Amino acid sequence: MNSPTSRSRLPLIILLLLGAAAAVWYYQGSNPGSRQERYKTRAADRGDITQTISANGTLNPVVLVNVGTQVSGTVFRMYADFNAEVKAGQVLAELDPSLFKAQLQQSRANMANAEAALNLAKNRMTRNSVLKETGFISDDALDAIRQQMEAARAQLAVSTAQYTRDRTNLDYSIIRSPISGVVIARNVDLGQTVAASFQTPTLFQIAGDLHQMQIDTSVAEADIGQLQIGQRANFTVDAFHDREFTGAVRQIRLNPAILQNVVTYNVVVAVSNDENLLMPGMTASVRFAVGHKSNVLRVPNTALRFKLEDAESDAADVATPKSADSVLYRLENKKPAPVTVKTGMTDGTYTEITGGALKEGDPLVIRETGGKEKAGSNFRVRMF
Repeated sequence: MNSPTSRSRLPLIILLLLGAAAAVWYYQGSNPGSRQERYKTRAADRGDITQTISANGTLNPVVLVNVGTQVSGTVFRMYADFNAEVKAGQVLAELDPSLFKAQLQQSRANMANAEAALNLAKNRMTRNSVLKETGFISDDALDAIRQQMEAARAQLAVSTAQYTRDRTNLDYSIIRSPISGVVIARNVDLGQTVAASFQTPTLFQIAGDLHQMQIDTSVAEADIGQLQIGQRANFTVDAFHDREFTGAVRQIRLNPAILQNVVTYNVVVAVSNDENLLMPGMTASVRFAVGHKSNVLRVPNTALRFKLEDAESDAADVATPKSADSVLYRLENKKPAPVTVKTGMTDGTYTEITGGALKEGDPLVIRETGGKEKAGSNFRVRMF
């Protein structure tokens, strides 16, 4: 059992512990050193700022030709496959020529028949012309014979045109490359039937020189005014995320694209692909450099976004800035003090300071590192 003396000392021990806790709290709340630890700072410095416009686009060949067929038939032979390098005029595939050859033979026979009919009509015309001079036939009879000769000549022209068309169709059964380049797509197989009745089927896709490519990007209307022909662009692709490629603006197309009231314009970026690393269809993240300044006074954007809480902001007595001004908080005597500055160019990480009472090396508050007590709060101990 506890003695009466130990029980009488228990309230005294509790009071001493509570007093020690209150002293520690008061010391930490009033110690200036602990207040400094509440804020993370970054110094204003000098450096370069490059303002950029970001856009996404797709890498495409500068020249991309869809090779189709003007006649229907069955694929008889194949001479080109994916990634094959071809020359202009080179044979890519052949359709079954049997029907085309038969039609050509028929047209040739019809043309020969029309030639024979024309020769007969000419001979009759010659003989009857002699008879007309001697008065053995009338003018009407001679005109009828002349009409038969002209009709035979017209029929020969029709047969000749049909023969030319059938010969052309036979030539069309041989699919040739219209340009020199690389086959990037083959949409038919051996034995497949292609029909060219209503729409020309695409058999091959041939890209021109892949050493020169382009990026088709979409740029918002708010940024399009800052771009110009020949402007440099840097871009990256997912396949080589640790490498940056360069290009130049080749064309700003006037035709807008409107999607959900958002207006964008197609900006074509010319790209050199000498190492053959870039492939058609790759997604490119493009950055257009629209402005650059060297050795300017700059601050991190996190400092511009930092705001004090309401109670402390009132205590700092911040003046209302102008619309073109911004407020930073500089650490003075271990307390944040507002500083009004004028800002200029930004690159998304740093912002240029063009005016205001800010100097290089000034510590700027970017965030709070720990919690804080509300101003005027008192430590209270609830006794039970």
